[in-house]
Amino acid sequence: MFHSKAFTGFISLAIALSALAQDVSQPGLIWDDLETSTELKWTECYTQPLQCARFQVPLNYSDPEGTTASIAVIRFPSPLAGTEEYKGPILLNPGGPGASGVEMVEGSGEMFSQLLGPNFDIVSFDPRGIGFSTPRGSVFPTEAQRQLYLERDMLRIVEAHGEEKIRYWGFSYGTVLGATFAALFPDRIERLVLDGVVDAENYFATLYSNNLLDTDKALQSFFDSCFEGGPDLCPFYESSPQAIARKLDELTQSIFLRPVPVVTSLSYGLVDYSRLRNTIFLSLYSPYTDFPRLAQGLADLARGNGTTLYQFLETPAFDCACGTQAPLQPVLDGRNVIGCTDGKEVSDTFEESESYLRDLLLQSQWAELWATLRISCLGWPKQEKKHFQGPFVGNTSHPILWIGNTADPVTPVASAHKMAKGFPGSIVLTQDSPGHSSMSAPSTCTAGHVREYFLNGTLPAEGVVCPVDGPIFSAQKASTLEARQVEGEDQILQVLERLRQTFRVASPF
Repeated sequence: MFHSKAFTGFISLAIALSALAQDVSQPGLIWDDLETSTELKWTECYTQPLQCARFQVPLNYSDPEGTTASIAVIRFPSPLAGTEEYKGPILLNPGGPGASGVEMVEGSGEMFSQLLGPNFDIVSFDPRGIGFSTPRGSVFPTEAQRQLYLERDMLRIVEAHGEEKIRYWGFSYGTVLGATFAALFPDRIERLVLDGVVDAENYFATLYSNNLLDTDKALQSFFDSCFEGGPDLCPFYESSPQAIARKLDELTQSIFLRPVPVVTSLSYGLVDYSRLRNTIFLSLYSPYTDFPRLAQGLADLARGNGTTLYQFLETPAFDCACGTQAPLQPVLDGRNVIGCTDGKEVSDTFEESESYLRDLLLQSQWAELWATLRISCLGWPKQEKKHFQGPFVGNTSHPILWIGNTADPVTPVASAHKMAKGFPGSIVLTQDSPGHSSMSAPSTCTAGHVREYFLNGTLPAEGVVCPVDGPIFSAQKASTLEARQVEGEDQILQVLERLRQTFRVASPF
């Protein structure tokens, strides 16, 4: 039978993702003031040297003179623009669906520029229906009630830069966009890095049935790294990884029976089964950032103090500013708008949904959360599905670089190998780490290959496996690196450490 905790878990997970995805107090005022144009009319925004533009594209490319959409575009401009060393834009997509590329570059554009080199503009955008782009993918008419066209948009943005071919680094759901672009426009690929690869065929079938192949392996990395860190670095330490796993099971059972109340200066609530499970699951995305904090939260919770664990997903109480005109804000409705519209219609009966969950549980203990991705599309309005859904094949004008982690919780490296088979000359680079996409762990090896690929088109050799730089539980922090005079690999490692603090790849739903 379905457990109610699975569905309450989904609600809590949605709240959690809202907390991770948004920090939107005033930026909407910027976008409200910008004119939408068929050209990229850049205006200084946020902090220098960032530039923003609202780019007009057809709402429906089969009716180019009809209704239009306004795409929010942002860039961290190359300091070498206008010189022979300038190479053009690299488009980034942070995943989702539903994640804001504007917020990605606003927070991390400078670091991506340092990582990839000053030769490129670092450009991203909010896909139609998402973030600051309009029309918004909004299901609800008001904020109080609320609490794919993309590949051709990408091509238009590239062409507006005066380029014929695309340079693109897509994460998670962004790999679906990249693979679709490569299949539709194989002769328009200058560089294409697809990182944390989603099986696009499985995604468009609305199955989500092979995402969890390595999820339990990612959780095992918490037990292993905590044990390796020892009691001084991992507060949840026990005498073996198996003992740490047992301790977590016992704590989970205890919280299921007796949730822990929490009051903070911002909000109040319970650390219950759903919140605990959601927190652990989301920490698997960014182990180097979240595992040390998770260990402290679990240790505190075992002593009856749930504050640290609770604050992982804490959001301010909703405040309805009734009667006032709010600036343009991102909304989270676009996640389902895109996911359920992209995918095959879901019309499962209760028994079929139950069977789907049981099958997924054979793959991973986290099926109770993941199954909701398909189930949430039940009852979605019937639509004629005319958008491209495969086949994902093509002889691209430059080979694609695919990247997968050995223990990615939601996009297993097996998906990268499957997708690469459709594109001759493709190379799969494996990063030996847990976490979602290569950005979740510091690897100067991976970063070096990505930089060389964008700069010179050089692909790593077939079968290369990149190690990570240092353990998860380490006394060395990013601030220590920043205090030193660094150069070469140390400088790249510093940038990777800073990126982990400012950029989190969005979940693929």
